Amino acid sequence: MTSYATKLIEITEANAETIAQQWYNNVKLNPRTPAYHTMPEEEAKRQAMYFFKNFGKLFFTDKPFEEAQALFSRFAEDRYRQRIPLAEVIYTLTLMRRHMWLYSSSQAVFITAVEHHQAAESQSRTILMFDYAIYIIAQKYEELLKNEMEEKMKGLKIKTPLSFWK
Repeated sequence: MTSYATKLIEITEANAETIAQQWYNNVKLNPRTPAYHTMPEEEAKRQAMYFFKNFGKLFFTDKPFEEAQALFSRFAEDRYRQRIPLAEVIYTLTLMRRHMWLYSSSQAVFITAVEHHQAAESQSRTILMFDYAIYIIAQKYEELLKNEMEEKMKGLKIKTPLSFWK
């Protein structure tokens, strides 16, 4: 699997800009990603590039969850600050994965039956990496939302009926 995983990673990283452009063309018009419809193109593509350029780190590390935690906590914080709904962030990751595989498939790098089998194994590992990303992003969004709500509640200083008369 390693040589085919390496091939997938090399194709993804070497063609990150092309894949990101294809991804952007999809999210720009996709009814499931309205937050991206008005986002400047370069800003949106930077999100996909971030993932595609760091994909190899995730794939070959001995501790993929920990590596994903480092990469995607930051990614989640950035999307949260942009106020992109969590469902859209998750869907855009699904589209990133799809465009990565569509691109590699279009390059005819997996020709023989053995190569297709090994490519499928690589795809399983890729799906695992995306699953980690989705979990970490959802977890980070939850944490950021909780912190934001706690800060707002502190600022409200609501008086109880008994404290009103003091």
